[in-house]
Amino acid sequence: MFDATRQPGMQRSQGEASVAFDGARLVRLYQQGSAKALLPHVRGTPEVVFLNTSGGLTSGDRLGYALDLAGGARVVATTQAAERAYRADQGTAQVRVAHQVGPGGWLDWLPQETILFDRADLTRETSITLAPDAGCLMLEAVVLGRAAMGETLRDLHFSDNRRIERGGKPIFLELFLLNSNILAKGARSALLGPARAFATLVLAAPGAADAVQSARAVLDEPGIEAAASALDGLCVVRMLAPDGWPLRKQIVKLMGALRRGAAPPRVWQL
Repeated sequence: MFDATRQPGMQRSQGEASVAFDGARLVRLYQQGSAKALLPHVRGTPEVVFLNTSGGLTSGDRLGYALDLAGGARVVATTQAAERAYRADQGTAQVRVAHQVGPGGWLDWLPQETILFDRADLTRETSITLAPDAGCLMLEAVVLGRAAMGETLRDLHFSDNRRIERGGKPIFLELFLLNSNILAKGARSALLGPARAFATLVLAAPGAADAVQSARAVLDEPGIEAAASALDGLCVVRMLAPDGWPLRKQIVKLMGALRRGAAPPRVWQL
């Protein structure tokens, strides 16, 4: 019998997309639910564009993207649009990104920014596993509300864990947490200052530390606070911005510098 007092459960989106290359040859394309993977026709290095057709993330949503590169494959991967994490009152949205790059391979993982809305609840894990002689360029960019709409974030939970491994050992590990307690205690000022947007770009490859001067040479976008560090086999660039647009322009400049002048993915072109 129908119970009129029972509240219907909210629909949740679930999606998984995975792509595999062997050299320049596509060997697997799997899509399920709200996750899609597009392969635009481009000259040179293949591009993969991941897409969440649900339009955003909220309570209970699950989203997964994966790439498997073998045979010396070189691929540029991104997302079709900024991912949005909306108000979530009934649980956490989860995103899992897991890429593998085999011997002699290279991956540019350049997703567009994640926009967090007030009362968002999002947990994301990104891992890139590299063979001993493989390399990658990894980007994560986050925008805290839309300045043009006057949005202010007071209540949220955002856990963002990023990991790069080489030969089974972690070479880059970053655990980031921003939640309501941190905002209430004013710790945001210590973390981000007045910035509403931030990003980290990591180049992981033998000799990557040599790229730090090229990165520093283009950190000139007005309003951006940024620094580049050279570590063993890594070049790490961190950026703070007053809003998403100047951050985006700075990221595109860095892409050119760290990708030796290669054009950004089509969806990133300004």
